[in-house]
Amino acid sequence: MKTNRNRIIAFLLIGGACMNGAFGQKAYTLDECIQAVLTNNVRMKNATNELEMAKQDKKKAFTNYFPSVSAAGTGFMADKGLMQMSLGPDMNMSMLKNGIAGGVGASLPLFTGGQIVNGNQLAKVGVEVKRLQRNLSDNEVCLTTEQYFWRVVILKEKLKTLSKVEAQLARILSDVEASVQAGIVTRNDLLQVQLRQNETKSTRLQVENALSVSQNMLAQYTGLSSDTLDVAFAVDAQLPACPDSLYCDPESALGLTSEYALLQQNVKASRLQYKMAVGKNLPTVAIGGGYVYHNFLPEDQRFWVGFATVTVPLTGWWGGSHAIKKEKLQVKNTENQLADQGELLVIRMKNAWNGVNEAYEQMKIARLSIEQSTENLRLNTDYYKAGTCTMSDLLDAQTLYQQSCDKYVESYTDYELKKENICKSRGVVKTTFS
Repeated sequence: MKTNRNRIIAFLLIGGACMNGAFGQKAYTLDECIQAVLTNNVRMKNATNELEMAKQDKKKAFTNYFPSVSAAGTGFMADKGLMQMSLGPDMNMSMLKNGIAGGVGASLPLFTGGQIVNGNQLAKVGVEVKRLQRNLSDNEVCLTTEQYFWRVVILKEKLKTLSKVEAQLARILSDVEASVQAGIVTRNDLLQVQLRQNETKSTRLQVENALSVSQNMLAQYTGLSSDTLDVAFAVDAQLPACPDSLYCDPESALGLTSEYALLQQNVKASRLQYKMAVGKNLPTVAIGGGYVYHNFLPEDQRFWVGFATVTVPLTGWWGGSHAIKKEKLQVKNTENQLADQGELLVIRMKNAWNGVNEAYEQMKIARLSIEQSTENLRLNTDYYKAGTCTMSDLLDAQTLYQQSCDKYVESYTDYELKKENICKSRGVVKTTFS
């Protein structure tokens, strides 16, 4: 009997050692996982590339301030001159039988209805939009990483609780076996304990499998090695600090959020699009010049040329006026969206604050339940030994203890996630990227 008990305890100790990384698993902190995901995650890489693309568009738009330069050349050969002239009897002249011509020209727009200026402003807005979108991607991938991280923590803590339960069942089994041999209790009590041990083994298999999957998901998402990944965190029995210090007035925090800033950039872009539509229907003025060479005449010709152009879209106003009205309505739509979504963001921040307070209270209740279920288990253990309660009552008390431990771990991690969510909802964004 003692041999079996010692084997069970040894098995539990080995299982605990495996969970703690005895086989070479590296334990990563939450900050290390977040740093890894910001470096390795595909979504963050793509968001960085899109920001760089927007910066290139901005640089491209800036080149429109400079003159456009072009060069052209041509040459031809014919079996006879393209120009035939008769100067008198037996006197003919032939010209342009072959020749070459070429030149270099440059033009500079002086006035384009503000299209160049507004186009550059629109490109700057595009860069800011991509930067804000990357901030949002940053927060979303970090939050997903935290969800995977805390999921691993939950499962590891459940395995710890199962180890405690298995140790308790091993002690109960030893006591019951001795009582059965002494004729104090029936074999029915022994069978109940053995059945509960089988249930615990089945639960352990499920939790271990879920833990393996969660570790693989965390490894894949962060780009870390799944063969050596573990998390460096243990749920503390001591309650975390009260979340009152996290409070921030939603109305004041609205302007700090990336979502609201993105809506503001959308309004700015719409206003610039409206100005661009107006500019397309205004006159354009440009100046230019060039150098030309040709040898079409008997003597080579070289000369400079300068020009100025004014283009007035006369019939363009027919359709252009409708395009301007359309862009004006689009500006109103984006302004309406800014006001509406701003109100929803305030509601979301208020809801996030309520959620973190609720999670903290749930955690306090779960902590109290552990204390109560521990005492209940102790009393029922004493009662069973005294013969004043049944084995079913004792096992029910043990089940309540296990459930309260699992509930505390779940509420603890839920509080940590909602704490992070409230920081993001009020605009506290990570600044890993410049």
